[in-house]
Amino acid sequence: SPAIPQQQQQQPPPKGTPGQSNLSMNQTLEGHQGNIMVVTWNEHFRKLTTSDQNGLIIVWMLHRGIWFEEMINNRNRSVVRDMKWTPDGQKICIVYEDGAVIVGTVDGQRLWGREVKTQLAFVEWSPDSKNILFCTLTGEVHVYDNEGIYSHKVAIHCLDEGTHTNVPVAGIQWYDGHRGPEPTVPALAIAFENGRVQLMRCDTDDRPILLDTQMKCSALRWSPSGTAVTIAGMQAQGETTGEGGSMREVGVVQFYSPMGQHLRTLRVPGHSLKAISWDGAGLRIALAVDSHIFFANIRPDYLAAYFSHTLVYAVLKKERNEYAVIFWDTRRDERYTKYIKKLLHVKAGEDYCVLATKTEEAAEQHILIVCNDIGSPVQSQYLTIEPLHVCMTSSHVMAASEDTVYIWQYRSSLPSRGGVAGVGDTLTLTATSASTIPPGSASAGLVPQPHRRRVEQMFHIDEYEGGASDKEAFRHPGTVCQDPIACIAASDSCLVVGRESGTVQRYSLPHLALDGKVLIQTRPQVLAVNCASSCMTCIDINGILTLYNIQHRGKGQMGEQLDFERKDVWDMRWASDNPDLFALMEKTRMYVVRGTDPEEPVLSNGYICSFKDLHIQSALIDDLMKNPDSAKKDILLEFDTKSLRDTSDILTKVSNLKDAFTYVEENPHPRLWRLLAEAALDQLELSVAEKAFVRYEEYQGIQFVKRLRMLDDKVKQKAEVAAYFQRFDEAEHLYFDIDRKDLALDLRIKLGDWFRVIQLTQGGAGAGASEILHRAYSEIGDYYADRGKWLQASQYYAKAGNNAALVEAYYLLEDYEKLRGMIDALPEGDPLLAELGRRLTTVGLCEAAVGAFLRVGDVKAAVDSCVILNQWDLAVDLAEKHSFQQIETLLAKYAQHLLDKTKKLEAVQLYRRANRHQEAARLLAQVGKTLGPPQFHPDRHKKLHLLAALEVEKYKKKTFDGGGAGGTNITAQTLNSLITQDQTMLMAGDKSLENPWRGVEAYHVYMLAQKQLFDGPTCVYLYVYVVFVCASSMEAALRSCIRLADYEDHLDVQTIYSLLALTAYYTKFFQQASKAFIKLEASPDIPKATRQKYEDLALAIFTKHPPRDPASRMLPCPRCNTPIADWTVICPHCSYRLPFCVASGRPIFKKYLTPEAASSLAASASNAVEPAASETIQCKTCKHRMYASEARRLRHCPFCHSLLVHKYVS
Repeated sequence: SPAIPQQQQQQPPPKGTPGQSNLSMNQTLEGHQGNIMVVTWNEHFRKLTTSDQNGLIIVWMLHRGIWFEEMINNRNRSVVRDMKWTPDGQKICIVYEDGAVIVGTVDGQRLWGREVKTQLAFVEWSPDSKNILFCTLTGEVHVYDNEGIYSHKVAIHCLDEGTHTNVPVAGIQWYDGHRGPEPTVPALAIAFENGRVQLMRCDTDDRPILLDTQMKCSALRWSPSGTAVTIAGMQAQGETTGEGGSMREVGVVQFYSPMGQHLRTLRVPGHSLKAISWDGAGLRIALAVDSHIFFANIRPDYLAAYFSHTLVYAVLKKERNEYAVIFWDTRRDERYTKYIKKLLHVKAGEDYCVLATKTEEAAEQHILIVCNDIGSPVQSQYLTIEPLHVCMTSSHVMAASEDTVYIWQYRSSLPSRGGVAGVGDTLTLTATSASTIPPGSASAGLVPQPHRRRVEQMFHIDEYEGGASDKEAFRHPGTVCQDPIACIAASDSCLVVGRESGTVQRYSLPHLALDGKVLIQTRPQVLAVNCASSCMTCIDINGILTLYNIQHRGKGQMGEQLDFERKDVWDMRWASDNPDLFALMEKTRMYVVRGTDPEEPVLSNGYICSFKDLHIQSALIDDLMKNPDSAKKDILLEFDTKSLRDTSDILTKVSNLKDAFTYVEENPHPRLWRLLAEAALDQLELSVAEKAFVRYEEYQGIQFVKRLRMLDDKVKQKAEVAAYFQRFDEAEHLYFDIDRKDLALDLRIKLGDWFRVIQLTQGGAGAGASEILHRAYSEIGDYYADRGKWLQASQYYAKAGNNAALVEAYYLLEDYEKLRGMIDALPEGDPLLAELGRRLTTVGLCEAAVGAFLRVGDVKAAVDSCVILNQWDLAVDLAEKHSFQQIETLLAKYAQHLLDKTKKLEAVQLYRRANRHQEAARLLAQVGKTLGPPQFHPDRHKKLHLLAALEVEKYKKKTFDGGGAGGTNITAQTLNSLITQDQTMLMAGDKSLENPWRGVEAYHVYMLAQKQLFDGPTCVYLYVYVVFVCASSMEAALRSCIRLADYEDHLDVQTIYSLLALTAYYTKFFQQASKAFIKLEASPDIPKATRQKYEDLALAIFTKHPPRDPASRMLPCPRCNTPIADWTVICPHCSYRLPFCVASGRPIFKKYLTPEAASSLAASASNAVEPAASETIQCKTCKHRMYASEARRLRHCPFCHSLLVHKYVS
């Protein structure tokens, strides 16, 4: 009957000490009548399934603390050989020896059954529950789907030819867990009784990993994490027993990695090892040996390391499919987490750690990343080999594949010129990696220096005669290594490489010279070298630790095995400051060994982190991995060596320090001398303290003793000693006892305890006390500022009168009102005002910033602040008020900025304010071209051309005024300015600005003609258009349209001549209409269909009306006196272009009057006398004229819209 063990509820043992097995039998499950043959466990539903030799199957479940039978099945025809639940626990497959197969559910429902025509031995589900693997008694493995349909046979590669059907299967298991970032790792393990094992990635893997365990296998199991496969069986030993001479067999458990690497061998006493099982946490295995159950503790090789008070460890996050690498600062209890996809190794040196990862870009490329104690990458290098083994020292990182060793000198180990190793160390980098050094690494000794030696070296383990090569120059020989590398280790001055045959090769660093070889009887698993590179420890594949002399020159023979051996060792570490001390973990005990003499052990389960100053730090990483995201400090353990404990006891119990001095002389160590010196100081035994400091080689301690001897007061000496041991309150009380408040105050100032300084200073008188108080307030403000508590910092800065720091505090608090208040509080001319102005500028407070700059007298900075904040009005006012001459340049720059953002009209305004009239005119002309045809918004066209013309006039005036006034040279300067202006305009590429008023005239006449044509109530129908026409304005409209024909360079042909044809038709000027229709019909810019319509319309009109104009009033040409029609634009005799009245559009026929008559007319105008019809008025702004009779009711010029000043021109 099966027995269910249960953990006993006992008082938990102290932290770090191993617990008992905590197992006891609490219930015997009765129900079977024969031997139990198969037992399987359903993890998801917590059910136990058992079967006996009679074929009876019972499913047990736990209810209220008692196990009882839930289901029973008995086929009564054959024996059950194996049972397996699916990974999700929903289905169970039962196989019988006669080939019967039954698949059912967890509720007892039968899904299907099948008779396989062969005898069966084992069954296994695939991780996705889609396939079932059946193992036959003849050693074959068949694959069926989950419906019982045959699929294929698994190829067996591990057996020799001819033995495929003769070797039974000993065990099969397909790991169903999550592999993490590397899904291609083998998960299907098949073991045969002859010791052959194959590890497959899937059931069709044609390149499995083959193993030969050299034993008779009986069981096989994967660890819960899938990182190791355990194979159990019996192995024959080399010695014979009894008269028959038969070889003795012992139980053996071998551990392999998923890639086939042999991890460890465990030997078990007994005659028959039948079964093996892992616990859920993967920290123990149970072995069925004869009639006993053995339990073995498993110590996983975690991805963890310790350096510089930082414990770094990696945890696989299955939901993210990557590793979380946690850097835990054990002093400050702070954690920094980094995520890495494919992490392989975590190793640590003195101040840094190295992470070995596999890149995702290239399948054969790996990377080594050196990180500091907060997880920030300091340096990295790519590898072309697979780093199966990695180690790290204070200056080197070593990695090794099966046959190649890589050495990276990430930091020089040579001392600087100062003479102290490790101080001022420099890093020699390759050219490709020098740029990756982060800022601030100079203090850590990680600054690139010129090349002094090769930084990256590689060599093949079998071909070292030529020495190591640069990484770039190394070429693999291409041969397969028959003796692969098993492990590596290093110290600051040597590297040791262990091979599977037991050969250990020693190389000196940093030059990599082969010093010798050490022969070990078994395969080495873990190597370690002491700090002097004189001794080496080796933990072999069986867990046996041995000690070897590897000193190249000195006492003993190279490779000599010392008289020291320990079994079942799973961890060890050399002391970093003593070559004779090391600590080892043997089962659940920790031993400290001095030379070859072990001290009394202490109980511990922790992994050793560091061993220094006779002090050992270890960590319960097993407990840490149960809750890795919230580690507590109680998992950290600390131990002292026996000599340190004994010395502490002597100093505590014995008053005479001579005995302690004698004991330390017999067991010398710097830590012990330091303890003795501190105890002597505490008792004011200055002579003993001085001797101890001399032995400890601490110069500061020797000087401190000398200073104590110079003090004449014992109380002062005690106070100084108390301060030396950081008992500051005690030292302060001692100073108060002798009424030396000044010494207590000096002590607190040295300590930076400014709160206490304020308490001691308050109530004091004198300038010195006030100065100390202000300094204390300022220092406390700095204290809060360093921690980001700016509100408290500002309060103390205000008390201290530290205005510079107060500005910083208010700025970070965003208290801008108080920043404004400081402008008036600071004295005028204070340099801090400039900084205050810059701070206010950054937050957009322009007026306040200007006020600060003006109080310090920096007008340029004030103007710059306005420019930065786009306060151009204020900038111009400041420039004008303070005669600042550079504002035009700044405005022009801002205008270019607006142009880049296509804000042309805003740029025009800035150009005008910057007196850049030429650029403003050009921009206005460009904007006018983007408005489209003149039919749409002709008023906007006119406005833009008018503004451009006015800017050109300003440019001319500026040019003329800049030429000076110099008598006879005025005419020459004016002509020169005009020529320069014309050349500039032409170079600008805009010919429309050569005569800027012409565009204004074109749109003005167009709008005037439209107004005259459509101003009236009469309705006339023409073709398809409805036109409202006033007969009284027709002639005026005709005059304007005829003049409009002179502006084809600004208006299109269709717009001009369609309007002229319409006007001429209604005024019966059919000759002018005929000319307009000819233009419309011949223009290539008009679509052909539209031109055809014009031809049809012209034909309809001129078949009724001949192309003749009616008689017109004739007036003399102002130049040649030839009579011409009053609507003429250009005289046909002298080609004189008649000006026109901008109010009516009529041509101006000017009379020649004497100046006296013109003055008389002007006088009559001032007396409200109606001017003559031929008199004209000229606008001072645009210089265009109009008849006085048309302008008598106008206050503004109809052309440029400026205010009119009635100046009559003859």
